[in-house]
Amino acid sequence: MELTYYGRSCVRIRGREATIAYDPYTSIVGPTGRGITADIVTLSHPDDAPLARVKGRLAPRDGRTPIATSLDNAVVLEGPGEYEVKSVLITGIRSYRDNHRGPAARHNTVFYAEIDGIHVVHLGDHAEGFSTDQIKELPGADIVLVPVGGELSAEAASALISELGPKIVIPMPMTDDVAKANAAVKAFCKEEGLTTPPTAQPKLTITISGLPEETTTIVVEPRGEAFGAD
Repeated sequence: MELTYYGRSCVRIRGREATIAYDPYTSIVGPTGRGITADIVTLSHPDDAPLARVKGRLAPRDGRTPIATSLDNAVVLEGPGEYEVKSVLITGIRSYRDNHRGPAARHNTVFYAEIDGIHVVHLGDHAEGFSTDQIKELPGADIVLVPVGGELSAEAASALISELGPKIVIPMPMTDDVAKANAAVKAFCKEEGLTTPPTAQPKLTITISGLPEETTTIVVEPRGEAFGAD
């Protein structure tokens, strides 16, 4: 399994059976996607700043988030539910992007998928802890992609990781500002007991047999100007 980070909550995971692009918003990857391809697209929430005049289709559920043209043929998943696409089982779980409820609520979907036998949790722009029932829907998490520097505080993010108990945790800075992103990763790593963040790596390639015994924080570089390069 190969994991590439594109910035904010945008991640691509390439497995043997299928490739998933999580949150490939045009505000991150551009209107054409700059070569990013996938069989499955998951959207944890609507794009907050969608680009105007994008030629591709719109997300079918929210009707306003444009899909990059390089992902025209991908199956788009939005919202809670159980899905199976190209032999990949995916569960969407409702959560929230802040503490508002009712009409003011900003919904988020956490996606749980099994890829090459590895259980991956993409938290999107999740902003709070999980209930006991929600934790039960995320059994045996191996890799958790956690937002940092957004509504979810470093302390709350670390507590959530303790609850989920993954083998690998990958922080996703929810900002494009490099200084703020670095500070968010540093604050999270401090909560995880690390004096300094681990050296960032270009991508993560992992197999189920290569998973560490204990929870390990891995920092993956955002692709930045290298979007779409394989």
